[in-house]
Amino acid sequence: MIAAMNTSESRPVPKASTIEVDEDRAGQRVDNFLLNHLKGVPKSRIYRMLRKGEVRVNKGRIKASYRLEAGDEVRIPPVRQGEPAKTREPGAKVLSLIENSILAEEKGFLVLNKPSGIAVHGGSGLNYGVIEALRKLRPDAPYLELVHRLDRETSGILVIAKKRSVLRELHSLLRGEGGGMEKRYLALVRGCWQDGERRVDAPLLKNTLRSGERVVKVSPEGKAALSLFRPVAIYEQIGDRGASLVEIDLKTGRTHQIRVHAAYIDFPIAGDEKYGDAEFNRLLKEKGLQRLFLHAKSIEFSLSGGDQKYQFTAPMGDELKNVLEQLEV
Repeated sequence: MIAAMNTSESRPVPKASTIEVDEDRAGQRVDNFLLNHLKGVPKSRIYRMLRKGEVRVNKGRIKASYRLEAGDEVRIPPVRQGEPAKTREPGAKVLSLIENSILAEEKGFLVLNKPSGIAVHGGSGLNYGVIEALRKLRPDAPYLELVHRLDRETSGILVIAKKRSVLRELHSLLRGEGGGMEKRYLALVRGCWQDGERRVDAPLLKNTLRSGERVVKVSPEGKAALSLFRPVAIYEQIGDRGASLVEIDLKTGRTHQIRVHAAYIDFPIAGDEKYGDAEFNRLLKEKGLQRLFLHAKSIEFSLSGGDQKYQFTAPMGDELKNVLEQLEV
């Protein structure tokens, strides 16, 4: 008689483990730490472990929002890790495009000129983005995380942290601490700009339509948002209102901030199908514009308490330069 095989014995039984938090992982929420460490484990299971006290930090119970400190000992209970869901990975063409887009690399971060049409990360129906491509290009890199985000159709400066300590410092600058961070954009907008610098201080509220599409609108119930617009060039010979190239100094980083603020002051951005003007977009398409005319031009910040100063500029792509040349004719 052949005994039935015990399938539970065919796989190793996981054991509890303890991880000491190093300096680079300090400051991270414990739930995010577990999500990164336990690949293939459902989110619901991880949050259940936290609620039940199965995860301990320094032998004590903690909440999901607890931020880890260097030297903390995290006890992770036995849990089986399934195979991560397989998704389509970036191909050689995309990997080459991202590799060639890197503008500079420092010890704690790298800067690239993100191409238009590529999201900064996967999700919402996208298999991959810039960060997944970089991790594919550098499989041995211990840490690569987005410092900030750009819309999929926006090109330009994007900073990636290579250390959690650097990510924390850059995030504090984004919040306006320690001297802050200067981020400037270029956009082609409808209308001939008549004044000099214009300050747009209008709170923004995220909203999701029944279709699932995410839109942002100016609302007193929204979060504070501040943009400074300055004219760079005026093009009168386009449509009945002309067009202007403007530089935007972004003081906050809300979703779709520049696009919504531009539309709010009646200077919508060329090629913006969500917040823009359809007729203006059509006219610019005849001039060769095939995308949103918004480019993250430059970024400036200081690290190590101001001792290390950095300034990076991303050149505008030929597809946008060609449109401006058409407008100058």
